[in-house]
Amino acid sequence: MEGTIYSLIPAVLMLILVLLTRKVILSLGIGIIVGAFLLTQMDIGGGLALIWSIFANIFVSEGALNMGNIYLLSFLFLLGITTAFMTASGGSRAFGRWAVERIRTRKGATLVPALLGIIIFIDDYFNALAVGQVARPVTDRYKVSRAKLAYYIDSTSAPITVISPISSWGAYIIGTIGSILAANEITQYQAFEAFVLMIPANLYVFAALLLVFLTIYLRLDLGPMKVHEKRAIETGELNNPEKRDVPGDLNDEFKEHNHGKISHLIWPIFALVVGTVLTMVITGMRNTEGSVDLLSIFANTNVNISLFTGGVVSVVVALVLYISQPKPKSGISLVFGQGMKAMLPAIYILVFAWMIGDIIGQLQTGEYLAQQFTQADINLAYLPLIIFLLSGFMALSTGTSWGTFGIMLPIAGEIAAVSDPTLILPALSAVLAGSVFGDHCSPISDTTILSSTGAGSNHIDHVLTQLPYALIAAGAASIGYVILGLSGGVWLPLLMTLIIVTFVAFIIHKFNRQPTE
Repeated sequence: MEGTIYSLIPAVLMLILVLLTRKVILSLGIGIIVGAFLLTQMDIGGGLALIWSIFANIFVSEGALNMGNIYLLSFLFLLGITTAFMTASGGSRAFGRWAVERIRTRKGATLVPALLGIIIFIDDYFNALAVGQVARPVTDRYKVSRAKLAYYIDSTSAPITVISPISSWGAYIIGTIGSILAANEITQYQAFEAFVLMIPANLYVFAALLLVFLTIYLRLDLGPMKVHEKRAIETGELNNPEKRDVPGDLNDEFKEHNHGKISHLIWPIFALVVGTVLTMVITGMRNTEGSVDLLSIFANTNVNISLFTGGVVSVVVALVLYISQPKPKSGISLVFGQGMKAMLPAIYILVFAWMIGDIIGQLQTGEYLAQQFTQADINLAYLPLIIFLLSGFMALSTGTSWGTFGIMLPIAGEIAAVSDPTLILPALSAVLAGSVFGDHCSPISDTTILSSTGAGSNHIDHVLTQLPYALIAAGAASIGYVILGLSGGVWLPLLMTLIIVTFVAFIIHKFNRQPTE
């Protein structure tokens, strides 16, 4: 089954079930079971043993604790506890009151997550979770649905991180590009220079970012998003009331303190930012051999332990502030318990996503798709477009941008170097763009899961409501890549991509008027 067309079955089945049932854990579970049985030639005992082994490897690998995963899962618990303390202390309510006095429109409230998503470009995980914590009290006050907030977070976090050289993504990509250039004996530019030159050809990223701000300006609610926004405005229900598996939802288990201050929200978030960034710098410096510069620091940093450290510092600060408040107030153990409980839906989904990702990796789904690509007779004019679409489907199926980078960047670089070296940078950019596109559409993508977690949105609601926006941006980018392949330039395709996105947005707005604010 490995490396054949049958390797697509678990991924395709899981995607179909998600769309039909809208139950992401059920769909992931069935995909895991089917994939395990395929790997063991339908041996029930062997399949169950494989499933247990994959689950255990999330926590223990090669006889040692898998600290990267443990740190990330622990961070989610810590984030839930911090959020609970910010809520119980009355900090979130106080910040909401403060924001209402200064942000006077619903449109202004939605600009908060969009702008913060661009400003916080260091890491997509950190972006998704930190932006959600800051923006949620503001958007909640103006009855912005959690699905819309999740869209703003997700469609700014990965896009801005993938074009930022000083980020965890950028550092990884630059290192990969360096090896590709060396392998293909391309010497006219260095890896960092190549990364910068690739930025304008990352058409999907710019299309997605532009669409975020057009959505804010035009109140562009497409498909399922219209239902969520209408319900939020008319009833105040920010999530689908029929779906209770909402990460970060505290369900009114404790009352907010009557004397909360903005500082009860600001200081824990400040501690989270400072603790995370400082740890990223420290771990990056420790892991860097030779000369230390900003790029090498982010190339060698340990993101998961940095998030964990920032989470611990944030919880300590939030706890100290809460203890200092006068009574009556909820018990500390209750706040801890409810904060951890609120993160369980996100943790369940993330663990299942890791498991099916492992299954798909063992089935060599990505390698199969890449092999079909390399064996095809491709017109060079359409090379960037085909690479973009294949990378998108691969990221959608496997749920990992980084895995798609690892498979597709060397393949795209080799094909372009052999056939037309002038296309090597556009081809590599198309891989990055397609990976982010597929990541935005995939229910098993970790960044998609964390975006819904940061927003406090039901996960499958986020996936389905973001899909129309991602498809519009991808459609415009596809036309741009056709123009790029035919013209050889990057600025005209970028301009045409942005024009198409703008034109489509205004056309949809004209025939899809929204209720007045």
